[in-house]
Amino acid sequence: MRIGFSPARLRAMLHKEVIQMRRDRLTFAMMLGIPLMLLVLFGYAINTDPKRLAAALVAPTQDRYTRAIVTALELTGYYNFAYPNASATEAEALLARGAVSFVVTIPSDFGIRVERRDSPRILIEADATDPAVASGAISTLGTVAARALLHESNAEAQAAETARGNLQVIVHRRYNPEGITQYNIVPGLLGVILQMTMVMMTSIALTRELERGTMENLLAMPASPFEIMLGKVLPYFGVGAVQVLVILFAAKSLFGVPFVGSFGLLTVGVLMFVLAMVLLGYTISTFARTQLQAMQLTFFFFLPSLLLSGFMFPFGGMPQWAQYLGEVFPLTHFLRLVRAIMLKGADFANVSGPIVALGVFVVAYALIALLRFRRTLD
Repeated sequence: MRIGFSPARLRAMLHKEVIQMRRDRLTFAMMLGIPLMLLVLFGYAINTDPKRLAAALVAPTQDRYTRAIVTALELTGYYNFAYPNASATEAEALLARGAVSFVVTIPSDFGIRVERRDSPRILIEADATDPAVASGAISTLGTVAARALLHESNAEAQAAETARGNLQVIVHRRYNPEGITQYNIVPGLLGVILQMTMVMMTSIALTRELERGTMENLLAMPASPFEIMLGKVLPYFGVGAVQVLVILFAAKSLFGVPFVGSFGLLTVGVLMFVLAMVLLGYTISTFARTQLQAMQLTFFFFLPSLLLSGFMFPFGGMPQWAQYLGEVFPLTHFLRLVRAIMLKGADFANVSGPIVALGVFVVAYALIALLRFRRTLD
């Protein structure tokens, strides 16, 4: 038995660990890649006070008073009138689909009421499914619009309270009028939990076979790569279906989250998302050689997906490049789908975009997994 401290033995142990780290390039890359990725995302992409949010304008009469208010709202930095000539029906569809965060309605008699000083009114409808998105923009409405109106009508400067009394700004917080945070978080947790569990459990399915040495038994079976993939994927697909039922029951019974849409449509979207996640996990398992590597790759995918999908931070508040990057994650499209169905009662026409996107992910992950598994066979 060796006692005492030996610098030579310590150097040998350190040399051995360095060699192992150099051989495990994936782990070494994760040690450097994850901190850099989080620094970039939190430093550049995350914004808790979203600006330039898409808005629709419903204004039958585009008079100078209307243009003054629209310009003033845009100058606040919160509003981006991407649909400046929308009808009431079009604006309602845009709001239900999630294409806009606000609908500003200025009635046709607005200019006449201004000139008569007859308490002109404007209506602001905000998508309040995410309360954090609308809070900053709504808080500036009364003062900004009133000042713009006073400036356009050449009135003398007045106190903000007096100006706000002359112009009535009516705010309707749609789909979540009380601003309850759970209505936004709990449906999103359905996607987050499914992604975390499905991808992680499935990603170790094939790597477990490699580590235990049972891959030879699979290769000796008269089964095609597609049959092996289904055999690995379908059990976890069933586990995901059970998780969905548990989460939906808890959302309704514990948190009172409203469910105003079609359960059948939600079921289709959820099953497509679960299938995409288990196929993604299987794809990751074809790249990893050990269960540890599979878990590392899972977290490397999970973290940016969580940050850029709109679950933790408003999607509209991120810069354009971050929004483009967020579109490549299935969770982004699933969150739009589940919140639209549960909180807005959206029909198939309003959620067809996310459903098609999830279908593309399913096909893409299945093809990559099959191609990668064939290489593994060779």
